[in-house]
Amino acid sequence: MHRLLACLLVSLALTACGDVSRLPDERSFGPNPQLPQPTRGLLPTVHVAPALGWPEGGKPQSPQGWRVTAFARELSHPRWLHVLPNGDVLVAESNKPATPDEPGGFKSWAAKLVMKRAGAGVPSADRITLLRDTDGDGIAETRSVLLEGLHSPFGMALVGERLYIANANGIVRVPYRPGDTRIAAKPETVTELPAGINHHWTKNIVASRDGARLYATVGSNSNAAEHGMEIEQGRAAIWEVDLATGNKRLFASGLRNPNGLAWEPVTGALWTVVNERDELGSDLVPDYLTAVKEGAFYGWPWSYWGQHVDTRVQPARPEMVARAVVPDFALGNHVAPLGLVFSDARMPPPFDSGAFIGEHGSWNRRPLSGYKVVFVPFANGRPSSMPRDVLTGFVSPEGKAWGRPVGVALDGRGALLVADDVGNAVWRITAARER
Repeated sequence: MHRLLACLLVSLALTACGDVSRLPDERSFGPNPQLPQPTRGLLPTVHVAPALGWPEGGKPQSPQGWRVTAFARELSHPRWLHVLPNGDVLVAESNKPATPDEPGGFKSWAAKLVMKRAGAGVPSADRITLLRDTDGDGIAETRSVLLEGLHSPFGMALVGERLYIANANGIVRVPYRPGDTRIAAKPETVTELPAGINHHWTKNIVASRDGARLYATVGSNSNAAEHGMEIEQGRAAIWEVDLATGNKRLFASGLRNPNGLAWEPVTGALWTVVNERDELGSDLVPDYLTAVKEGAFYGWPWSYWGQHVDTRVQPARPEMVARAVVPDFALGNHVAPLGLVFSDARMPPPFDSGAFIGEHGSWNRRPLSGYKVVFVPFANGRPSSMPRDVLTGFVSPEGKAWGRPVGVALDGRGALLVADDVGNAVWRITAARER
């Protein structure tokens, strides 16, 4: 009887209208987004595009004058990309690890059902696959398993002759030589990272310009600290890791779920994209793109977008709210930004200066948001205008997810690569006149 009631409640949650966005999309973008009053009900708005996969011959849509082709298909939940100096493309085929110590209860069970519906219920392949375009035609002719037996791998970084991988529970490294297609060496642990429940399991890394340090993202263990702050130690943060010793320190905190990390090419500043909190309504809270200031606190869980207090979080911490830094640029509500890469001069206008962002898509908003790749133009090292669409068409007319974009990267010739974890593909976007 209890299970039947739970199933009924989940069914109602998945089909109920809930609240509907009333804020024009353009008002949730930019440095000064509009922030209406929170909307809360008995059940949160649950509106997700059920994972379907691409029909035969299907692919996303690119802007006029650009084209998209499949760099590789038939992958297993590809999440993240890293391009090696020789042009080889590494793909982390990965998903959430088993978490036997995750808090139980109806809400947790329902959340798992929603994530499964969204395509996140497949087993983790726990490997890094190498893709190689041998003839330069924009299609990977060969693929090989570079490394396997990992623990939900995500971010990757090559420093000298060592390849670093961010597993769900820490950073490991293996030796790498240019041209390697298989690494048999056992991964060596560099440092552990907060793990356990892993409400947000993805860990990303980027190397400093001098190769002496890594910066690692660690998402929160909850939506808004509903399980207490004890399990949030060291989470919702970016860590700085010394590669010579493995010692680490908190670089920035209060970032609910940071993922993409990249160095802005003009100023050299570190930027990230962040998934903000849910269940405050379709028009709250905007996810964002921001420069990461050393030692800064960005509000989670006590506040959002500076000093806007989240009253769900108790006890209140007004001294922490007072410290909260306002992010630089809102990307829209519940778009779920994950991938981030800065463009360069190899990419023709209008995408020659700015940030490409992979938006995985919403589950807590009506109508859907995200489910696309966008570009935020930059000038003088700062966002200069509103986001523009780069890759769309991931959702069918019936509201099913043909694909969901995650990691983004520039290949050896400057084309944009996009990992699609529902479509099980890597897409390649170029100007129509280029290969």
